[in-house]
Amino acid sequence: MSKFDPYQHLSIRPNPDGTITRLINFPSTEANPDIIPGIPTVSKDVTVNEETKVWARIFRPNKLPSNDNTVVRLPIVFYFHGGGFTLFSVSNITTHQPCSTIASETPAIVVAVEHRLAPEHRLPTQYEDAIDTILWVKKQVLDPQGERWLRDYGDFTRCYLGGRGSGGNIAFHAAIKAADRDIKPLNTNGIFLNQPMFGGKERLPSELKYATDQLIPLPVLDLLWELALPKATDRDHRYCNPMQDAVYKSKVSSLGRCLVISFDMDPMFDRVQAVVQMLVAEKVQVDARFDIVGFHNIDIVDTQRAQAILNIIKEFII
Repeated sequence: MSKFDPYQHLSIRPNPDGTITRLINFPSTEANPDIIPGIPTVSKDVTVNEETKVWARIFRPNKLPSNDNTVVRLPIVFYFHGGGFTLFSVSNITTHQPCSTIASETPAIVVAVEHRLAPEHRLPTQYEDAIDTILWVKKQVLDPQGERWLRDYGDFTRCYLGGRGSGGNIAFHAAIKAADRDIKPLNTNGIFLNQPMFGGKERLPSELKYATDQLIPLPVLDLLWELALPKATDRDHRYCNPMQDAVYKSKVSSLGRCLVISFDMDPMFDRVQAVVQMLVAEKVQVDARFDIVGFHNIDIVDTQRAQAILNIIKEFII
């Protein structure tokens, strides 16, 4: 693949100052704070941090379950979108729609985090934005004047962190960082990692087997890590390869329950398996769902597989 251009593949252009120009505007949708016929949820955009401009889109089901005329509180799901840390937004349809579906079918309150993007903001910025959002939700549930959807309908004792691709990586690292912070009365019940993005310097068999994958060939994965990792580090940094950092790995036991989903034709499949093995070794309660038929981001293009993944996530949350 000597003539392959990963920048062109991602539709981005590098700039002399280290930033990138994103050449494609992906289909997006506005939040709908009022009920719209045919849409099972309402959603609103909220500012999490005015200084960093981090915001979130909150989803709430139209039909709130009740017990003896009392509204049943719903689990709170912090969701992190994919895009290799460099692309996409929670307003993109490929993120908005799954979040709406999780909110309506679980049911749950979903807080989709609009974190800052690399390379303009390198890791651990995305993890910090995740923690900022968790602490913002904590503030809302403690404040009598806080965000009503969270305060009145959210069950802050049942919080989950999850995401797809790089979003799964963010959920993983944010959950570890949250264990060192005072987030009470919030309580993290588990994390779900849908085809999470991990890597390393040594090439694993699945990376070599699918080096020319149509969606994320190896040069693209390498470039995404190059753009996202702290400068002067490599792919064995703990953000990319947590198995290489003994001190950091010792903190993994704080994760509690963990759902991991991956597909055999994903170049990162062996990486995900290695992460699962690490979790098991650290006594984490792991539910690993590996499918021998499927590729990375199959749930974006295959509605049946998307529903199957949603059902697995619902079972994990409930």
